Amino acid sequence: MRVGVVTFPGTLDDHDAARAVRYAGGEAVPLWHGDSDLQGVSGVILPGGFSYGDYLRCGAIARFSPIMNSIISAAEQGLPVLGICNGFQVLCESHLLPGALTRNVGLHFLCRDQEIEIVNNESAWTADFGRGEIITIPLKNGEGSYQCDEQTLRDLEENNRVIARYVGVNPNGSRNAIAGITNARGNVVGIMPHPEHAIDPLTGPTSDGLTFFTSLMKSRV
Repeated sequence: MRVGVVTFPGTLDDHDAARAVRYAGGEAVPLWHGDSDLQGVSGVILPGGFSYGDYLRCGAIARFSPIMNSIISAAEQGLPVLGICNGFQVLCESHLLPGALTRNVGLHFLCRDQEIEIVNNESAWTADFGRGEIITIPLKNGEGSYQCDEQTLRDLEENNRVIARYVGVNPNGSRNAIAGITNARGNVVGIMPHPEHAIDPLTGPTSDGLTFFTSLMKSRV
């Protein structure tokens, strides 16, 4: 499977995401923010980092990149898209996912290995997990607090659109300890912690994150 990995100015984790795709048995295809051609990929990853220096708001400028116009259109037709950290912010700014990511409670940048619970294993990016499975992957963000209005929160909870929750102390003040969400169809997922940094115990705390990428290889969403 060919999986596109987008690079914006300020992206940091595109090489890690590409490596995760290769570990899962796929072919990573570089996609440049200034292009509009998705090159026939079967999935897209928006990696972490600081797209456009996080000016204005995190992800707000990246949303208007030519590549995002193509991704938005393809996602609405069912293309699997995973936004990690800054990529999650871009998905919210693009209105592919609801809500917004705001400054962490305490206004401190976080960098830690974080336990999360997989709440929904029916999406394109979590189907290889067990429901309720607890995994450990790195968390590193300054604006990772997921916020939304009451109606949106109710919709997420009642329709099984919460992908993952933080286990233990809520690290950044996200509503209902939400670490990741999906769209109604299950093909678009945003997650704040970094699965691409936990694909091999040699270089990460665990290999738990690899399952996000193997899930895509088996996805029928």
